[in-house]
Amino acid sequence: MSLSPVAMAARRALAAASHSSHEGAKTWKILTIVVAFPGVGVCMANAFMKTQEHSHDHPEFVPYSHLRIRTKRFPWGDGNHTLFHNSHANALPEGYEGSDH
Repeated sequence: MSLSPVAMAARRALAAASHSSHEGAKTWKILTIVVAFPGVGVCMANAFMKTQEHSHDHPEFVPYSHLRIRTKRFPWGDGNHTLFHNSHANALPEGYEGSDH
C-alpha cells in the first residue's frame, strides 16, 4: 500500500508524538485548535444558514386512509391529540390545526 508523502509525514508525526506524553498532548491540542474548532464552527454556520432559508409553511395535508387511524380515544386531553402532540408539526385526522405562528 503506497501512501502519499503528506500522509506519510502525518503518520510519522502522529506516531512520533505517541512515544512522549508531553509531545502527544501538544499534538492533539494543536489538532483540536486547528481542525476540530473550525470544523464545529463550519457545521454551526451551515445549520444556521439552513434554518434561515427554511420555510415554516405546512406541507399540503393529504388525508391518506392508512394514516392517523383512531380506533379509540386517547386517555388524556380531548382524546384526539397524542401525548406529545405539536400543533405546528403534527396533523390531526381532519388536517392541521389553525396556524398560530
